[in-house]
Amino acid sequence: MVQLTDGVLFGDVWRREGLSPRDRSLITVSVLAATYRPEQLNSHLRLALENGLTRDELVEALTHLAFYAGWPSGMGALTQLKAILDAEAK
Repeated sequence: MVQLTDGVLFGDVWRREGLSPRDRSLITVSVLAATYRPEQLNSHLRLALENGLTRDELVEALTHLAFYAGWPSGMGALTQLKAILDAEAK
């Protein structure tokens, strides 16, 4: 699985020309939050910040998502984002 993740997903899929890494991060964070996948969401929130999404953009996306995917999914994702941002601020 690690080999497929590194080689195919992050090696091939994430490097396709159709979308920027920033856009891929926004989509990935949204799907992981909507399907309540907190284990994977944590690392993808960090990657989203590295790929150029701002704190405000992520907050807005996750708030918007809460109305479509369910409040617990949105709140859980926002709580994870807050913990990441708080840790980075220290």
